[in-house]
Amino acid sequence: MIGTLQCLVLDCPDPGLLARFYAGLLGGEVDRPDRRWSLGVDWSTLHLDGGTVLCFQGVTDHRPPRWPSPEHPQQAHLDVDVPDLDAAEPEVLALGAVRLHDAGGWRTYADPAGHPFCLVRG
Repeated sequence: MIGTLQCLVLDCPDPGLLARFYAGLLGGEVDRPDRRWSLGVDWSTLHLDGGTVLCFQGVTDHRPPRWPSPEHPQQAHLDVDVPDLDAAEPEVLALGAVRLHDAGGWRTYADPAGHPFCLVRG
């Protein structure tokens, strides 16, 4: 082993907005003080209960991925287990997600900055 995962960083136009979106989806604490990072307009964090940290980096010229598109690849995405897809969908839509695809056992959405993520029947 060379190292351990510190965090997953997503580029976006508004780090605080995206951190709050994922807090609504996954829980956790937005912008908890952490010696590893300076928080501000261009950097926001989400510390999840299990220890994982998502970070959101402001990018002025952010161009969101498009799912599915080889010209604008998704680059990375999150899979989120849910007990009931039909119950979870209105909740993520209310947070600002946009539905992209329904494959039966999983559904793909875009977060407010355009990053795809999937709800998967757990």
